Amino acid sequence: MSKVIIVTGAANSIGRSTCKKLAQAGHTVYVSMRETDGRDEHGLEEAGKHGAELRTIAFDASSEASVNSAIDAIVAENNRLDVIVHNARQIVYGPAEAFTPDQLAELYDTNVLSAQRLNRAALPQLRKQGQGLLIWVSSSSARGGSVPFLGAYASSKAALDALALSYAGELARWGVETTIVVPSALGPGHYIRSGRPLDTVRAEEYADGPTADVSEIALSALAQLPAKDQTPLDVATAIADVVEMPFGQRPLRVHFGTDDDGAAAVDAVADSVRAELLRRIGLEDILKPAFIG
Repeated sequence: MSKVIIVTGAANSIGRSTCKKLAQAGHTVYVSMRETDGRDEHGLEEAGKHGAELRTIAFDASSEASVNSAIDAIVAENNRLDVIVHNARQIVYGPAEAFTPDQLAELYDTNVLSAQRLNRAALPQLRKQGQGLLIWVSSSSARGGSVPFLGAYASSKAALDALALSYAGELARWGVETTIVVPSALGPGHYIRSGRPLDTVRAEEYADGPTADVSEIALSALAQLPAKDQTPLDVATAIADVVEMPFGQRPLRVHFGTDDDGAAAVDAVADSVRAELLRRIGLEDILKPAFIG
């Protein structure tokens, strides 16, 4: 059955691939962009040639008013909204001390608060329908072994993961499902192409001090590990597969490939502990979404 879907972060490679994959599968996909002026900057126009509906919508994830307006327009056009893919992200790399508070706040606004704005705008409709799906694109850095100089980014993804888990339990009785997609973040290119601290003086102190070789050692060693970054298409395919699954059968998490940083192992334990706690306190039913006919 065709679904109405909104995907954030279409400017990044995972977002582009996800939009195309979902559109080609026959879903009506809304692509969030700050401005819609007829340009196809992200190469998404081709997906529309496969008989699917891919629509751009003016949507500034940093603005509550803009998010609310976009969701109102989607619901007005379709009388429903089925799936939200939280994929907006900013990647940064460097010593945590060298990131200014304002820079960290901007990072958290993109990686965490944008999802909260979208949820607050869209969830009243999903709860009214009694069915829906939230897909959160996280990172193995949120739970896996900590890589030096990745703390700012990893902490934002850890916050997103914690928020997703809370929503999973709170929305289950409303018939709204949650899946957290966890791509690997180990490939060195993942960091080399990322943002850098604005306090360059502090960053240079780390580069010239006893930590001068940390990046070279870490990135060189990561390049030797068997698990490299998954391609954006791998992640997009996983997201599309989750969307196609029957209600009530979607997994809480989807991990990829070799678990070199231990994220899958840590998540398996943490999710088991969460499930056991919910059973002990009498909330076992929220481990699965309720079917609301």
